[in-house]
Amino acid sequence: MAKMTSAAAARIQSATCKSNGGMTPKGTFGARAQAAAAKNGK
Repeated sequence: MAKMTSAAAARIQSATCKSNGGMTPKGTFGARAQAAAAKNGK
């Protein structure tokens, strides 16, 4: 399985943010993607 990159996480988080009125709520896929990218150090 491919590791989450910061670029991919940014795209996911952007879409999450747009659909939640400018927020990235805790526990959403966008938030989890960003945490995974940080953990992977990419």
